[in-house]
Amino acid sequence: MNNRITLVKEIYNDGFKNLGNHFVKSYFKAFAWFGFSMYAIVVFAFIFRISTGFQFS
Repeated sequence: MNNRITLVKEIYNDGFKNLGNHFVKSYFKAFAWFGFSMYAIVVFAFIFRISTGFQFS
């Protein structure tokens, strides 16, 4: 019985060993693309306002 528990424990640990690292990489990659796209939108809006003659003061 004890042998089965340790076997299940080893399978569980091996199965989820690198899973967190993959999720973290994917999260940061998605967050980086989101940040770049938000920055691009801000730059586009600023250039659009300048080109249409918006008075900032």
